[in-house]
Amino acid sequence: MCDIQNNTGKKGLGNKIVPVTEAVGLVLAHDITEIRPGEFKGRAFKKGHIVSQEDVGHLQRLGKENLFVLEIRDDEMHENDAALALAKALAGNSIKMEGEPSEGKINLLAARDGLLNINEEALLGFNMLGEIMCATIHRNTVVKEGQLVAGTRAIPLVVKRDVVEQAVKIAQDAQGVLSVKEMRKPKAGLVITGNEVYHGRITDAFEPVLRKKIKSVDGTVVGVRFTPDDAKYIEEKIRELITAGADLIITTGGMSVDPDDVTRFAIRNLGTEEFIYGSPVLPGSMFLVAYAGGIPILGMPACGMYASITVFDLILPRILAGEKITRKEIAELGHGGLCLKCDKCRYPICPFGK
Repeated sequence: MCDIQNNTGKKGLGNKIVPVTEAVGLVLAHDITEIRPGEFKGRAFKKGHIVSQEDVGHLQRLGKENLFVLEIRDDEMHENDAALALAKALAGNSIKMEGEPSEGKINLLAARDGLLNINEEALLGFNMLGEIMCATIHRNTVVKEGQLVAGTRAIPLVVKRDVVEQAVKIAQDAQGVLSVKEMRKPKAGLVITGNEVYHGRITDAFEPVLRKKIKSVDGTVVGVRFTPDDAKYIEEKIRELITAGADLIITTGGMSVDPDDVTRFAIRNLGTEEFIYGSPVLPGSMFLVAYAGGIPILGMPACGMYASITVFDLILPRILAGEKITRKEIAELGHGGLCLKCDKCRYPICPFGK
């Protein structure tokens, strides 16, 4: 190939004039306009288009006997070829491409309902290379099949092949930078604590809230138990619900520091293998996560009655996707864990939990 200077003065990528009949397989270096009086005036072929045999007659009708084309060396790739290679490597489990690349860009979609997972370290390494990019929505977003989750592209019209190969390797080593985890449908047991509710002094407000949240993740409620502020009684009812088939326990109340707030002590008495009380999230600082015999137990603080979105809503999908929540996962929520209490809640289209 000729070593021709392009408009930027850099060597390697250059323009070349060739007869239109010899341009098949070559890349247009500029847009080509078509005018049909009274019908159409606009772009017939865009810069970067790869000329096909079917295009030759059309170009000749436009008066094009010669074309300016780009020369692409063996160590370079056309933007669309690069985008296709990048998208295939980025797409992990349950991620699909949206059609074919266009102008060096292709979108990635969720191939199923579930929880979006992103390997942030691999994504950073990918984007550090330059000339190529990938932009995503936030990880741990609950997504629906067909939802847009990322876009990738080659930034210049012609990109260095070794850059694409490095990017592909980073993504392949991560077994795909993006994936969607299946979320199981929970069978929830609800334990609503508090002397005032148990003795009928006030009407419980928690059960309808929790039923709505469980329904939103296609789960079922296998039972509801009301208990006084008695640790032994609470423990007994939790065990009763587990025996009844609950694979998720949600308790309400008793998470504060008052003498009667004993729910967390009852949970600890179950012999939990993981017990985390407190979170750096507002609302939800008195949240609790524990595991007893592998069954997750979530302690909902009082804010869950009046705040539509709390730390509970950030953690529940991750548990249903099979994640084991430890102190580290809870601590990481501090960055972005402040709800702005907007007049109209737009979650998850907001910074909370991101």
